[in-house]
Amino acid sequence: MKVAMCGLWHVHAWGYYERAAELGEVVGVWEEDDERRNEFCEKYGVKVFETLDDLLASDAEGVIVCTSTDTHVDVMVRLADAGKHIFTEKVLALTDEGAAKVEEAVKRNGVNFVISLPWKYSGSQIAVHDIAVNELGKLNYARFRNCHGGSVDNWLPPHFYNAKECGGGAMIDLGAHGMYLIDWICGQPISAASVFTKSCDCAPANVDGVEDNAVTVLHFADGCIAVNETGFVSRGCPAIMEVGGENGYVRADNNGVVKCTAETEYKPVKVEDIKGQPEPLVQFLTGNILPGCGIQEAKNLTHLMVLAYGNQV
Repeated sequence: MKVAMCGLWHVHAWGYYERAAELGEVVGVWEEDDERRNEFCEKYGVKVFETLDDLLASDAEGVIVCTSTDTHVDVMVRLADAGKHIFTEKVLALTDEGAAKVEEAVKRNGVNFVISLPWKYSGSQIAVHDIAVNELGKLNYARFRNCHGGSVDNWLPPHFYNAKECGGGAMIDLGAHGMYLIDWICGQPISAASVFTKSCDCAPANVDGVEDNAVTVLHFADGCIAVNETGFVSRGCPAIMEVGGENGYVRADNNGVVKCTAETEYKPVKVEDIKGQPEPLVQFLTGNILPGCGIQEAKNLTHLMVLAYGNQV
């Protein structure tokens, strides 16, 4: 597939370019920021589109969207109206209304849409999902914790603390992974409550004071509770996913997946490793798009963020 890079704002843009260049042809890049564009083009020697209109008029069949989150809706509607297939970084939009506009444009123009929800395709998370759905009965509790030390070690780019461009801090960025995994396993909640703090003073770029330490608790209609924990202030903190139900428990961490169900006579047993599936970008570039990373899942993720940011301490 011939693709174009639309924006270099997101930290994953460079990695996406390299993967796209391996699997297809990258015909050019559009990026408004001179410094980011020049650095990128100096390294890769890729053609520059001076304007978004130039990209829209190009022969790119698909576009990898890595612009700032606050521009996603306008950019993606224009891409869809130009007949370009869309791969986008998370999250889709900052409001439910914005997400609906993208959905309408995608469906109106019949273009492919893929959002980057990579954890759903890892072997360990597939195992957790399948055990939770098939063995645990009624689910009562889920918890995902995913943190890094980007603020304490001061390696996040300054614009990742820009409240307008990002729409928030740690929760809307890194916390997105927990949100879409919880949605995948538990569905959509009826309410949420969050505690967001700024606990690190060693990241001078955080002039807007966005949260670097965050927890959101999600409440479901059937009584299930899910907790999504994230942050930029915890070095060496392992990612953990756990789900509990009336018929057992499953947990995934750096040591693998362990379940405790009727099948194991309610004793903790390590689950045999299973093979993961291609990441969403590879699905997009090859045209072999699997369920789980489409426009509905993108809308669900936006809605969870709306709930999380709408009721916070």
